[in-house]
Amino acid sequence: MWRRSFSSSASATSALKDKKWDALVIGGGHNGLTAAAYLARGGLSVAVLERRHVIGGAAVTEELFPGFKFSRCSYLQSLLRPSVIRELELGRHGLRLLKRSPSSFTPCLVGGYLLLGPDKDLNRSEISKFSKRDADAYPRYENQLENFCKFMDPLLDSAPPESLQGLSSFKDRFNNRMHKSAFWACCLRQAMTLGQKDIVDFMDLLLSPASKVLNNWFETDVLKATLATDAVIGTTASVHTPGSGYVLLHHVMGETDGDRGIWSYVEGGMGSVSLAISHAAREAGAHIVTSAEVSQLLIEDSGAVNGVSLADGTMVHSSIVLSNATPYRTFMLIMGFANVTQDLAPKNVLPEEFARAIKYSDYSSGTTKINLAVDQLPEFKCCKLGHPDAGPQHVGTIHIGSESMEEIHSASQDAANGIPSRRPIIEMTIPSVLDRTISPLGKHVINLFIQYTPYHPLDGCWEDPAYRESFAQKCFTLIDEYAPGFSSSIIGYDMLTPPDLEREFGLTGGNIFHGAMGLDSLFLMRPVKGWSNYRTPLQGLYLCGSGAHPGGGVMGAPGRNAAQLVLQDFKNNYFDR
Repeated sequence: MWRRSFSSSASATSALKDKKWDALVIGGGHNGLTAAAYLARGGLSVAVLERRHVIGGAAVTEELFPGFKFSRCSYLQSLLRPSVIRELELGRHGLRLLKRSPSSFTPCLVGGYLLLGPDKDLNRSEISKFSKRDADAYPRYENQLENFCKFMDPLLDSAPPESLQGLSSFKDRFNNRMHKSAFWACCLRQAMTLGQKDIVDFMDLLLSPASKVLNNWFETDVLKATLATDAVIGTTASVHTPGSGYVLLHHVMGETDGDRGIWSYVEGGMGSVSLAISHAAREAGAHIVTSAEVSQLLIEDSGAVNGVSLADGTMVHSSIVLSNATPYRTFMLIMGFANVTQDLAPKNVLPEEFARAIKYSDYSSGTTKINLAVDQLPEFKCCKLGHPDAGPQHVGTIHIGSESMEEIHSASQDAANGIPSRRPIIEMTIPSVLDRTISPLGKHVINLFIQYTPYHPLDGCWEDPAYRESFAQKCFTLIDEYAPGFSSSIIGYDMLTPPDLEREFGLTGGNIFHGAMGLDSLFLMRPVKGWSNYRTPLQGLYLCGSGAHPGGGVMGAPGRNAAQLVLQDFKNNYFDR
């Protein structure tokens, strides 16, 4: 429906080569579109080149069954930076956020359930069913995380203070030094507002396993497990993995309409986020082309980029290229260096140390996404809340198989041993409860975000239809334990395993963050040490996707930050040197 706004014809592709563009963006995911919008608003001529037939990357809406529109990969919104929403006027361009209250429901097999959300009275009442002590502690826990998120805000909206390489003039070196000094001074001011105790607690959160953090706060298993899912989502980590506490923070640092930590559905699905950003980009003059796969970067003898070559042989020229692809795909595939070995590294183009670090970064994934069309809502046997149709248990994220942190750990250990989890951890969402634009009347769209599923399972192959069907049925059977008859409501489903996510959406290893979000892969270390500020060893080539700072999720921050850096370099005639 909404893809008609974009050019994909042969004539549109041909028009790309009729001029030299100021900037090209590889990939029409939300970060690539965000970068294009800011560049075009800055006065540059910009073309976005999207490999698929539809824009959005992992933030995409697709109608897989007649009348059912799925957020095929990403499925919730909270992390999109307020600055992006405000500056690109995404509300004016059609973005509609649907807040969820309650936002979380965890059913228990032995009876009982836990509802959580933005309603503080509801939280106290629900947690008190299990522990008065935890009910008292929960507001303090939320307040501490909110303070930590405020501390992180300036870091998300700016490029890391990288020591720039190749600066020759005194002016460039001086400006770089001043930028770094201003950055660290801002961090120091932020740290002083927290105080020493909070700084120590903040470091404890960053470095500790999520299980340690949550055990220090709470005693109720189901509460700790519900919160712990945010610490492992999209990773291969256990709740006992050191550093998993940061991923917990990463998933609560967002907001919806100014309300911290509130996740929302997007009317029309997550593709509406990408669509709104694309409208802002096109209004500013950006040219967006679908079915335009970039096969190779064009590199001059000097080592500077000069554009790209498309799969159909079309050459598109520009002295600035931003890649929204994963770092691995950008450097190892598009540049043709996938076979870097101990004895053979690309010479005179990429530094050997850089190429090796990109190749051997952690792109592992334990994620499978199943999108379902159903003819009725699941009825959970643990609760009879008296609603004839959708009740509060259907509104938020439904946590299946997450009644204790040890259940999550056990599921992760199965994957560590090479097999899909015998009892998968499932996050179920039903966006059609709030968004009636995405399913036929009386029917619903359900998203299942499932962990843990190895890329190469030892007991089978994801290319085997029988193996795939067996795993899907395992997930449906598990849901049946909590909601009897769920399996019989399924009209059809679409399953994306890690290899599917890689093949269909270009997510190396199936990793939804474009690379692991461990402490060794963040901030000044993302994507690799020495190259954290969106620039790359190739003059004119920048990273603008989730593989760059500040990382994954539908944030828009990498695209915005990279574009601002490009505009600064363009203003300083960096590309004429």
